Amino acid sequence: MSRQVLQVFEQYQKARTHFVQTVAELASRPQNIETLQNAGVMSLLRPLLLDIVPTIQQTAALALGRLANYNDDLAEAVVRGDILPQLVYSLAEQNRFYKKAAAFVLRAVAKHSPQLAQSVVDCGALDALVICLEEFDPGVKESAAWALGYIARHNGELAQAVVDAGAVPLLVLCIQEPEISLKRISASALSDICKHSPELAQTVVDAGAIAHLAQMILNPDANLKRQVFSALSQISKHTVDLAEMVVEADIFPAVFTCLKDSDEHVKKNVATLIREIAKHTPELSQLIVNAGGVAAVVDYIGETKGNIRLPGIMMLGYVAAHTENLAMAVIVSKVSYYFLGFHLLKEEWPIQAAAAWALGQIGRHTPEHAKAVASANVLPKLLQCYLRTDASEDLQAKSKKALKNILQKCVHLPALEPLLHDAPPNILKYVVGQFSKVLPHDAKGRKLFVTSGGLKKIQEIKAEPGSALAEYINAINSCYPEEIVKYYSPGYSDALLERVEQYTPKM
Repeated sequence: MSRQVLQVFEQYQKARTHFVQTVAELASRPQNIETLQNAGVMSLLRPLLLDIVPTIQQTAALALGRLANYNDDLAEAVVRGDILPQLVYSLAEQNRFYKKAAAFVLRAVAKHSPQLAQSVVDCGALDALVICLEEFDPGVKESAAWALGYIARHNGELAQAVVDAGAVPLLVLCIQEPEISLKRISASALSDICKHSPELAQTVVDAGAIAHLAQMILNPDANLKRQVFSALSQISKHTVDLAEMVVEADIFPAVFTCLKDSDEHVKKNVATLIREIAKHTPELSQLIVNAGGVAAVVDYIGETKGNIRLPGIMMLGYVAAHTENLAMAVIVSKVSYYFLGFHLLKEEWPIQAAAAWALGQIGRHTPEHAKAVASANVLPKLLQCYLRTDASEDLQAKSKKALKNILQKCVHLPALEPLLHDAPPNILKYVVGQFSKVLPHDAKGRKLFVTSGGLKKIQEIKAEPGSALAEYINAINSCYPEEIVKYYSPGYSDALLERVEQYTPKM
């Protein structure tokens, strides 16, 4: 009889094992999720988390994690089923395999929304996950760090909760461990924490993260470098002091070599880091220029495609915006504004808008800067972007602003003249205004303005009396004899013909 009882229990255990293994396998394929959900698999898996057989517990947790990972509806079902407290309790009691599976479920729930992440926090998961960061097994540490990062990424309040639980010093210790995957996940979690506010970033810095992150910028593992540069960017973006701390870790010029990395995400994150540092002060931008950063970023823009060029283009704009000398450093790179002008008409709206903005920052300082940009035939392209009916509002606004910035400094008349024929009144006034400033002092320019048809075009402009445009036109006309102005005025030839008809020769 006892043998029969044992056989029944063995069969029951095999059936449970087979069930959880099959569900876990089915849950790994998206096409099975809806069927599993409709079959009520959640309620069947929940009691198996307390099974006396450890492998069944672990596999049940794995299956729940895969289901919760699929969409927020299933993650909410895990929350509603009171599964989270059970998992949190077991994190402190079970073996390393179960801890990894339980942390996976917590991560899978937390990733979908701030509300679900808050549910994970409310069930006491943070303290249990932080304790897991002190485990000997690197796989447990990795799973815990991953879950903490997914909680922290949603908003500042959740990130602060992770900080308050004591996670940051342990995450900094984790990036010093030899396992590459643990380094990668821990760096990602630190990035997710410090992205929200200067205070959170300062907490990460105070734990000594910068020095250890900086040591890994030339690590051969691309996925690790992605997270390292992301974390350094998130620290740098908040304040001048934080950016200076990153710079003091001697990251330049070493990071510039990573702009040529084979991994596109590495390159983009490096360009983002340089941009976040450059935007703060002229001194930080000058440091980047002196280290060869402008040339490196120009090469990066020329060698890459798509939206990963965006931070590079913006970096050039930030550098140029600070001072005349820094803008000239961008101009001296020779190809920078040609690249930007090319991107104005060839790319998606965000790239075009960034290029327009950067050109405005480069050309807005002095007539010399404006001439350098205008000579690259940029002004007609900016006008075209502004006038496009299918362009985004952001592109139109940035194109208009860039045109205004450059035109108000540009005294290079050959670059201005094409805009006389195409620009709408709100842009035309800036173009005509520049002619009214230059022509009174340029005899050669006055003659060329007549022979090129510019004076004739000026007479065709209908300006409201008393407007700035009308004053500019009057100033231009005053540079020429009255008969020349009349000659090029609309209707003057008809008036001459009428006089011919009315003229009676003296006999």
